[in-house]
Amino acid sequence: MPATVFVAFSRMHGERVRSSKGSGLGLSIVRAIVVAHGGLVTAAARPEGGLRVEVRLPRTTP
Repeated sequence: MPATVFVAFSRMHGERVRSSKGSGLGLSIVRAIVVAHGGLVTAAARPEGGLRVEVRLPRTTP
């Protein structure tokens, strides 16, 4: 999966009709928050179409 899905204001080709609302900020914001908390975000294309995004955060002890 190209890393461009995490770039602010980028939208995947054919992902949505251009007239639809949205600015392409969602995954860049998610990544910034997760990384700030020591986590990792990965994205992969699904064989049946669409995108699978996985968020992993470190376990904390109380």
